[in-house]
Amino acid sequence: MTSHWRPRPWVVVLILVPLAVIVAAVGWVIERAQPILQKHVIETLSTRFKSKVELDEFHVSIFPDFQVSGAGLRIFGETDQPANQPAARPVIAVGEFRFHIGIWHLFYSPVHVNTVYLKGLQLNVPAKERRAEMKNVAPQGGKISIVVDNLVSDTAELVINTEKPGKPPRVFAIQRLKMTRVGPNEPMHFETDLINPKPVGNIHSSGSFGPWQADSPRDTPIEGAYSFSNADLSTIKGIGGILSSTGKYVGTLDHIAVDGSTDTPDFRIAISGRPVPLHTDFHAIVDGTSGDTYLQPVKAKLLDSWLVATGSVVRTMQPQGHQVKLEVVIDQGRIEDLLKLALRRDPPVMTGTMGLKTNFDLPPGEPDLSDRLQLAGTFQVAAAQFTNPEIQDKVDALSLRSQGKPKLAQGNPSENVDSEVSGTFHVLQGLVSFSQLQFQVPGARLNLAGTYNMDGSQFDFRGKVRLDAKVSQLVSGWKSVLLKPVNPFFHKNGAGTEVPVKVTGTKSEFHFGTDFHDKHRD
Repeated sequence: MTSHWRPRPWVVVLILVPLAVIVAAVGWVIERAQPILQKHVIETLSTRFKSKVELDEFHVSIFPDFQVSGAGLRIFGETDQPANQPAARPVIAVGEFRFHIGIWHLFYSPVHVNTVYLKGLQLNVPAKERRAEMKNVAPQGGKISIVVDNLVSDTAELVINTEKPGKPPRVFAIQRLKMTRVGPNEPMHFETDLINPKPVGNIHSSGSFGPWQADSPRDTPIEGAYSFSNADLSTIKGIGGILSSTGKYVGTLDHIAVDGSTDTPDFRIAISGRPVPLHTDFHAIVDGTSGDTYLQPVKAKLLDSWLVATGSVVRTMQPQGHQVKLEVVIDQGRIEDLLKLALRRDPPVMTGTMGLKTNFDLPPGEPDLSDRLQLAGTFQVAAAQFTNPEIQDKVDALSLRSQGKPKLAQGNPSENVDSEVSGTFHVLQGLVSFSQLQFQVPGARLNLAGTYNMDGSQFDFRGKVRLDAKVSQLVSGWKSVLLKPVNPFFHKNGAGTEVPVKVTGTKSEFHFGTDFHDKHRD
């Protein structure tokens, strides 16, 4: 007969009693640790941020290891909210948090935590006008009971409110955020990745933030460097290209000075679609609380031409977007560089040295850039020549005839003459209006006014041409003799000849002729 071993009662007691003691001890530890840690968390946050703190849930567990978790954490920056208004939004809100801690650390003060993991972090910076309402409600005699080395949040949101009517809060969606403690009342190092909404692209930034100014969060210092990569400019209607940018910044949330550069090797605008390289170096002041940016200045290189721009990029509500207002100056640029960007035609119609001064105004909206862009200014082009040989030959012939050399004009001129072009212009809804447009070659000065569609579909200019030569000197032989009697009819204001003219057509068909039917002619 087989015998079965059965444990003695005293053996069972020896096993179960210690186990029961351990379970009871664990329960006691959890029961005692939970309120102690919860008090430490609230006391530390209240002291650190000088604010009221609320915490909906707080849990302590020891299996599989000692872990603390919670939910519904809110840190407020203002109190005394009127009873008839909704409760104030917390300055900092956390959906969930958790951290691990060594059990023996509970017996030390302050309690040391290596890393706290956050979910649903929201930083809500109040408007400037509410600073006066900020109250220091930290418990008297409060102390830092918990020291955290690292804060890690997979997602976070920074909401910066504004007191300006009609302006929405500025919201930054942060993909990853890591902050590392340096010491008490010292800035925290941070590293973050986020997606910029427009133009869409990836931003990586690292630097220091703080110490947190509880009474005035907008005065919290910030300093760091950033890189902006693969920014798709086509998400801004009317332009295109892939932009990258690097730079450094320093200041407070209210006033951030940024120095950086951008490179867009394939920058283009919709009306031409031709990619050209664009590089910029800039110094800007950014109001991080509103997103308004003040450029002081931007130096941009388009192909081989430099331009300098100063102005602002300000957020608007109706329509929602950004209003760009700049003063742009070009000294010693190349007209062909701008024409390569603005027109589809290749090669550009003209080459020469260019100067330009203009006010640039680009309001937000859905239409293409060419339909929203507003410009008003002056320009000059020196030593200009046309790339089309037929047009340049006509210009050369005009110059020779205007100087009274018709025989030379009948052949092929030995040299191409330089033209001088200047004007006063205004651009609105894709139409360029010239109140004054002057074209000059040796012997002739052409003064016009008119309009030109930026897509090249149509142009219409009318004015007068003044020639050094008399009418009879424009031709040779017997024709010159026959025209001598009419010289006095075209002689005016010291000019050898003055004739009303018109220039009309499209990008594919060009017409130049006299305009004796112009009713506005003197």
